[in-house]
Amino acid sequence: MESRAKLLGHPIHPMLIALPLGLFITAVIFDALYLWRGNTTFAVAAYWNIVVGIIGGLLAAIFGLIDWLAIPQGTRAKRVGLVHGGLNVVVVLLFALALWGRSDAVDPLLTPGLFAVEVIALAIGAVSGWLGGELVDRLGVGVDDGAHVNAPSSLSGRPAVESAAPEIRHRRAG
Repeated sequence: MESRAKLLGHPIHPMLIALPLGLFITAVIFDALYLWRGNTTFAVAAYWNIVVGIIGGLLAAIFGLIDWLAIPQGTRAKRVGLVHGGLNVVVVLLFALALWGRSDAVDPLLTPGLFAVEVIALAIGAVSGWLGGELVDRLGVGVDDGAHVNAPSSLSGRPAVESAAPEIRHRRAG
């Protein structure tokens, strides 16, 4: 099932998820360093990583929702996509809670409890990431119809199935 929201022939949602994921992971690392070393620079950097991660997560969610709405009703992909999206919302909410629990970027007041919330959010994000992989790798969501190892470039404007071997074209048609 092809993605409904594309940029230059590729799904937008997977392009956007790398940013919030990387920022959240980096925030947890910086917060761990802050708790270990007491250097506020780490906590301030973590704070801003979380701010931008939340913005990026919300942006990725918009395009994920567009793709999810296109998945046929009553399918395993629809159910897996719902759990995947729901878990990602929980991740963003938990990081928002951790952000709200700090006073501000200058005096972050990170507590071990807020750090635990961030670690739990990352663990949930790992499960959700696995589900996202299940959607793409196992259920074919976001994959071009007829995709194969010799498909033309997405920039060519030609369908992937066009250059597929006859047995692939036959399998897709049937």
